Amino acid sequence: MNHSDRLAAFVALGQRLQHLSEDELAGLGARARNQNNWFTPTNVAYALKGIAELLAEEPLRQWAGRYPAEPEQPRQIGVVMAGNIPLVGFHDLLCVLLSGHILLAKPSSDDTVLMTWIASELVKLEPRFEEMIRFVPRLNAADAFIATGSDNTGRYFEYYFGKKPNLIRRNRTSLAILTGRETEHDLGLLGEDIFRYYGLGCRNVSKLYVPVGFSFPTLLDALQPWQHILDHHKYQNNYDYNKSILLVNGVPHYDNGFVLLTESPQLVSPISVVHYEGYQHEIDLVERLTTVAAQTQCLVSAGGQYPGSFAFGRAQHPQVWDYADGIDTMKFLAQF
Repeated sequence: MNHSDRLAAFVALGQRLQHLSEDELAGLGARARNQNNWFTPTNVAYALKGIAELLAEEPLRQWAGRYPAEPEQPRQIGVVMAGNIPLVGFHDLLCVLLSGHILLAKPSSDDTVLMTWIASELVKLEPRFEEMIRFVPRLNAADAFIATGSDNTGRYFEYYFGKKPNLIRRNRTSLAILTGRETEHDLGLLGEDIFRYYGLGCRNVSKLYVPVGFSFPTLLDALQPWQHILDHHKYQNNYDYNKSILLVNGVPHYDNGFVLLTESPQLVSPISVVHYEGYQHEIDLVERLTTVAAQTQCLVSAGGQYPGSFAFGRAQHPQVWDYADGIDTMKFLAQF
């Protein structure tokens, strides 16, 4: 199977995902939720739609054309996949297979239903992929490794995978830049970046940079369409717990009944909490963003006007070349 065949199979997979029936989506969503209660049918459908966008033919061909069509020798690439949001490991699957290598996948125990399903759909479209996809409990046979986890697991990965080529990703989060000139519509779009997947993804906004004197009530009112997020019992439990902690400790905060805003220098916030920091001048903001660049997955701003940022509402819609941690996975794989 050559590069053109592999590319065509992924394009066909994208088209397949675009035309899933309501019954298929409902059944898959129910199975995923039974495994991981955070994976609601709505968010599973959203993730599948995002992958279909990722596999649009023209951008996929342009992106793939930047790299060698075939490896010097196919290698077995061990991939430790995360499971914080639905199908978060798909991009690694795409990169390994499209580059012509053999995938040894160790999916998260929270996301085996979706990962094995999408791999089986790919094999149905291109049966020759069956010899290139292996779900395994251990990665001893791998020639190189790609692993995604926390800062703590990153040290574990370095210890066990350090003797072979490896690409190891650690904790990252996403940030929003506000100027105070945003419209109610702009601020409403920001809700997508904060609340999609219940804030569990590295592309979810967990911290806001706001000008001194920013109107938080205006923001909280604009986020009201997301109040249904409280219907999920795990999210509500987190909200109730974090609210009680803030109240008991006397920490100043804003509260609209389903999300808590509190001032903090920390980038990562608990579920149902968003941190914020004030800034006086743009040069001050630039310095702060530079300081935290290594921990930042992506930035968002109204209309994507801030350099290098996504528009509000688009954080969960990366292009195929928007690599996790900013590390070029395809370049890593092209060395073999």
